[in-house]
Amino acid sequence: MPWAMDLGTTNTAISRWDEASERPRLLEMSDICRQAGGENHLEAPRLIPSATHVLDDISFWGRVATWPMFRKRVFWGQHALIGRPALDANDSTVQPNFVRSFKGHLGHAPFRILARAGQQTYTTRDVARVFLRELLSEVKRTTGERIRELVVTTPVESFESYRAEVLQILKRLGVRRVRFIDEPVAAALGYGLSLRQNRLVLVVDFGGGTLDLALVMMTAKDVQAGRCEVVAKEGRQIGGNLVDRWLLHEFCQQLDFELAEDAEEEGNKFWYRLMLHEACRVKEAVFFKDKVDFNLTPPEEMRSWDAQVRGAADTLEVTKQTLVEILERNGLYQALEDCVQGLTQQAELQNIRLDEVEDVLMVGGSTLLPGVYQHFEQRFGRGRVRAFQPFEAVAYGATAFSADAFQQSDYIVHDYAFVTYDPKTHEPQYTTVVPRGTRFPTPTDFWKRRLVPTCSLGEPETVFKLVICEVGRQLEGERRFSWDKDGNLHKLGGSQRGNGDLKDGRLVVPLNESSPTLGYLKPPHSPSDRKPRLEISFGINAERWLQASVFDLQTKKLLMREEPVVKLL
Repeated sequence: MPWAMDLGTTNTAISRWDEASERPRLLEMSDICRQAGGENHLEAPRLIPSATHVLDDISFWGRVATWPMFRKRVFWGQHALIGRPALDANDSTVQPNFVRSFKGHLGHAPFRILARAGQQTYTTRDVARVFLRELLSEVKRTTGERIRELVVTTPVESFESYRAEVLQILKRLGVRRVRFIDEPVAAALGYGLSLRQNRLVLVVDFGGGTLDLALVMMTAKDVQAGRCEVVAKEGRQIGGNLVDRWLLHEFCQQLDFELAEDAEEEGNKFWYRLMLHEACRVKEAVFFKDKVDFNLTPPEEMRSWDAQVRGAADTLEVTKQTLVEILERNGLYQALEDCVQGLTQQAELQNIRLDEVEDVLMVGGSTLLPGVYQHFEQRFGRGRVRAFQPFEAVAYGATAFSADAFQQSDYIVHDYAFVTYDPKTHEPQYTTVVPRGTRFPTPTDFWKRRLVPTCSLGEPETVFKLVICEVGRQLEGERRFSWDKDGNLHKLGGSQRGNGDLKDGRLVVPLNESSPTLGYLKPPHSPSDRKPRLEISFGINAERWLQASVFDLQTKKLLMREEPVVKLL
């Protein structure tokens, strides 16, 4: 069975194709993956931190397993802690055995020393080897299956040396067939795009380490090979880890603690790491909550003398607006705009306009920071921005590639409905016209009904209006993210709720409130006339536009013919 691996800077994911459901599944390995529930507001329990803690003492059988005759066949012994156990072992004090991430060095600095265990040093290549060995070993222990075929995601325009390093390590560990897929192609497949024709796609990869924007052209031929053509690329050394440090710096100033990341005193280092973890928790919590308390503080004697005399608060209330202001002061939103402008200039040199982008794909947990999604929604429109599975999209796409299951047609991600109001209770009622999973294009009369104008004010109706809404639903076994009309992030599915319970487990976002008119009624429709007046048809064209046709049954006139109303996702 083919497997896929998204080897990330911060997190790694292992997945395989589920033949029964015809969809990819991430493998959850509870011993090394991040824990679900508790204070993990983003709920990414199937992701493995890309962290490694090399063991000081390897057992006899562990050393035997490295001999050429055995290393492709068995995983005797343990060489390192990886994932969550590696983080836990270095939570309070970072040891020389520990490497938080190695991916960034593997392609261009494989001999750089990253760790030391006893008298032995470990290079980037060594750390990558022990991480992948323990990962494959855990897959074998969890599933009983040894991975022999594997698709690995690679950063766009990665050095060929990076692929060569990964290939050599996996071959030595007994993986017989290794294929690679560019991360933008994997993201496109994971978000369900059909790539039978040329497609201009913007991939926003914003994770723990960096912000990278890549404008890529995808063709059917290139996708078969797992490659894409890079039109333009921009990036900044900004990621979720840096944002955590920005927050902690601000919090320490407000609480009068003079802590520094590079402090020499061990006590300062200890409290800095603990408070940095707390800053990350607070950051993720205010994605969904109105306000959260930052409530981890060092001993009082670590405050400045003036602060001890004056007295200072032990807790700090943090709101979403607080987070936005800190991000703005530190230049995050300006960096986003600078990157987009840089892409625009590079693309124009090749006679390509950013308006030609068909899809914007958001990958990486930092895309959930407030204001990031809105930046691209305002620039490209809600119907082009796919951001609902930033953690899983690349791994899912690589899995589809591994199973040669990426030839499906495009499909609609959410339900789409129009809203009417009950004449007695005035409660909103939603009539679905496009259900989730609909393949497109569709016939122009995909949905067709006869309607009676509501005359909601009790007066004759002269203007026929329909507000079309995007309806996100909580699906069993899935966790997705979506944004409401006010820009608030919601979590659909998962064991924890987002910001407040969603009514009926769904998130409704009106799309055309500013222009809901679909026709004018001449003569006006009387409130007492309950006979159907209009025949409405909806269909989806090849560009994902919901098109409407409206026929006046009384006057026998066509008020609208296949006119675009909203663009669907």
